[in-house]
Amino acid sequence: MAESTAPEQAGTGQTVVKSADRALGILELLSRGRHRLSDIAESLHLPLSSVHGLLGTLVLRGFAEFDPTTRTYGLGLKAWTVGQGYTGHRDIVGIALPLMERLAQETGETIQLSRLDGTENVYIAIAESPQPMKLVSAVGMRLPAHAVGLGKALLSGLTEDELRRRYAGLELQRFTAHTVRELPELLAEIERSRQRGYAVDDEEYIIGCRCVAMPVRDHSGDVIAAMSVSAPTPRCGPDWAEKTRAPLSAVVDSVEQQLRR
Repeated sequence: MAESTAPEQAGTGQTVVKSADRALGILELLSRGRHRLSDIAESLHLPLSSVHGLLGTLVLRGFAEFDPTTRTYGLGLKAWTVGQGYTGHRDIVGIALPLMERLAQETGETIQLSRLDGTENVYIAIAESPQPMKLVSAVGMRLPAHAVGLGKALLSGLTEDELRRRYAGLELQRFTAHTVRELPELLAEIERSRQRGYAVDDEEYIIGCRCVAMPVRDHSGDVIAAMSVSAPTPRCGPDWAEKTRAPLSAVVDSVEQQLRR
């Protein structure tokens, strides 16, 4: 039967329940903002009738909400409640955030911590710059990993085979003239990041913003997160990346040491 999944198959990726997959796709879309019914159907390439039924269920269960004034759907309170049950990054955030806040004061720039989800960079903690002109981002924001320093630092923890598997058939979206567009170019940039110990973003996602990022490893040496220093380009001199590397490395080392305890 289409709606049944054998226990031994669950989580292997071999069996997908279509209705559940579609409902989760809708939730992921709503996590990025409010949408009309027709926009959701068009964005996800789904029949309007199917989306209407799934949204009705999500609203009834509290995972989505409907605004009759704007005729738009957004995430419901139950989605937030369920999200709070995920504790996979709380240990590292608790350790890293105080150090990130001190680093933000030391460098005068925004410090970010993220994890990798597929080919996306997901922010899990942010320490804002004390300066008026600064990078603005938010916990939970997702950005394509190939276009940001944090993402490339996270990707450096994957083998080339795994990188090719994840990016198979995907088009690398271009955000600025500096964005990596081809997989061979991305693989070469990731290898350079491994060799020097940090990744950079030279206005690859946003013109006027630069970033230096380093992977954070657990006790087994696996990359579990990445941390960055981001600054407006006018405050970055020609040797900014190299100067920023040292204080960032010290904080990353401290986080890794505490994770091993």
